[in-house]
Amino acid sequence: MKSYKLIAGILSLLLLLSVSIMAQEEKEMTQEEFQNEMNRLTQERVELTKEVNELKSSIEGLKAKQAALESIDDSQTELYALVDGTDASVARYRKDVADLEAQLKRREGSLEDANLALENLQKNKISALPEFNDQVHGQMQRMLAAWEEEEASKEVIYTVIKGDYLWKIAKKDEFYGNGFAWPVIYNANRDQIKDPDLIYPKQEFKIPNLNEEEKAKYDKAKANYKPAPPSQN
Repeated sequence: MKSYKLIAGILSLLLLLSVSIMAQEEKEMTQEEFQNEMNRLTQERVELTKEVNELKSSIEGLKAKQAALESIDDSQTELYALVDGTDASVARYRKDVADLEAQLKRREGSLEDANLALENLQKNKISALPEFNDQVHGQMQRMLAAWEEEEASKEVIYTVIKGDYLWKIAKKDEFYGNGFAWPVIYNANRDQIKDPDLIYPKQEFKIPNLNEEEKAKYDKAKANYKPAPPSQN
């Protein structure tokens, strides 16, 4: 738009010359009319000159911004190089982070897979970049911990069948895989179990998850267990 005005200004100056020549040759304009026309064109030239200067200033500003952007790009490239990354590898890493974050929010898949995926992201040097550091080592780690806590708080209900006893139930692979953990089931169901040696078919017991302290305690008991030698007659 401003270029058109500049062209218009040039045309106006040409017109001024034409008017001047015509006025001098044909004497059709009075001296006052001629002076008014000259004043008008002079004012227009001043305005056009101002617009040209503003355009030059804008161009210089754009050049400065371009230089700053190029400087940022160079700095980013240098930063990526510090973590053995490239634009392509960082873009792939960014996508992997977004995918896992969405999975954690939806509680999708297994905890084991999510934990492994997060560990792999954390081991990658790219995780040290400011863009990812807090997200991968802080926010997503807390999201995973919250998911694990939710899973740990869930209770499984087991219906006793004929031949069951607390040790046998605790030893089942789907529960603790360790008969020594039977007191956990006993304590969680004291309202139904008067004697831990006496349970009955169709009773429904809560099977709570073991916390880390309990798991370590009963794993140690299992590891240290030595069955009694067979009796000799």
